[in-house]
Amino acid sequence: MAKHFQRIKGGTIMKLNNVDFETYFKNYPDERGYFGKYGGAYIPEELKKAMEEINHAYQTISKSRKFIAELRRIRKEFQGRPTPISHLERLSNQIGTGAQLYVKREDLNHTGAHKLNHCMGEVLLAKYMGKKKVIAETGAGQHGVALATAAAYFGLECDIYMGAVDIKKQAPNVARMKILGARVVEVKDGLQTLKEAVDAAFAAYMKEYKDAIYCIGSVVGPHPFPMMVRDFQSVVGVEAREQFIEMTGELPDAVVACVGGGSNAMGLFSGFLNDPVTIYGVEPLGRGKKLGDHAASLTYGEEGVMHGFNSIMLKDEKGNPAPVYSVASGLDYPSSGPEHAFLHDIGRVKYDVVNDEETIDAFFTLSRMEGIIPAIESSHAVAYGIKLAKKMARGSILINLSGRGDKDMDYILEKYGIRE
Repeated sequence: MAKHFQRIKGGTIMKLNNVDFETYFKNYPDERGYFGKYGGAYIPEELKKAMEEINHAYQTISKSRKFIAELRRIRKEFQGRPTPISHLERLSNQIGTGAQLYVKREDLNHTGAHKLNHCMGEVLLAKYMGKKKVIAETGAGQHGVALATAAAYFGLECDIYMGAVDIKKQAPNVARMKILGARVVEVKDGLQTLKEAVDAAFAAYMKEYKDAIYCIGSVVGPHPFPMMVRDFQSVVGVEAREQFIEMTGELPDAVVACVGGGSNAMGLFSGFLNDPVTIYGVEPLGRGKKLGDHAASLTYGEEGVMHGFNSIMLKDEKGNPAPVYSVASGLDYPSSGPEHAFLHDIGRVKYDVVNDEETIDAFFTLSRMEGIIPAIESSHAVAYGIKLAKKMARGSILINLSGRGDKDMDYILEKYGIRE
């Protein structure tokens, strides 16, 4: 990959395959919402005006001093940002290769995950637009809890659509959403997981778009959602870059994040795209390579449109979104954000996989070696970071710990027990 880079003084990456990362965020997505050939807005005619209104409102207030100041105040006083970086010293010493592991602690963000970063921005936008309700899907429940929190903070109604399988699997987060005042709508169609929850949420939004706003939970969906969510999540990467340099005096050699839809990953990656840092996105291999046993769309998928955007997706024999599986409810989605597909194709980000067994091993390892209980989603990134550290003779790896594992306790104990 390095041979494609053009460098300037200080080692900053300027271009990769004709993409200028110095001006990347000004040029991607383009005005139509495309990252190369991925993205866009494949939506019914009646929703196009609504998307245009959202985009116009976002483009207006995102440049507003008042909006920026309010968002910064919320992040500091309500969310508890900036979240810290922790050095995993005991785990690094146990691996013993000399490579050092660090984690960006999004588990310490209010509500226990990175999702509140974009939810507070989206609901602030909804309030600016005069909407009365926010609608969304959720898989692991982290986005649902974050949106219910934001809705309570700003005084808006909140409807959360969640698959029946995930409701049973993520009972603590379901309780939290209800306590916060959200209406949790059980989705019993299809596999009853995240893809079906998105379908149901979109259908509900089409009936209520005049009074409500759809607050998508990742860097997916029709334009402008992939851009908006990335921009709100970029605070993770901006903080992490500054903190890591302050902590160590240099940039990390590698950064790692799990990828389902890809919001936490784009948040972290945003801070390092223009740096000589190797970037890894980690997809869920689940039970194995067979279609239906994993949700690794970027690794095994092909170009296709679903939920209003063009990206790389897993398809069945008829070309429809394939059934997917992951031990992590927040990762079992048959596509990934269009920006991830673009970064995959140009080679700026390396995408790889870890399976369920490696993930659960990492869950217990981090808990016992460092006193940090990670979300199962985040455990995919931890597992990959450990594998990477074992291959490296030296250097540093920064992992995005996108959420905490409280929500997964009952499921882990029931399915895996307490490992010795």
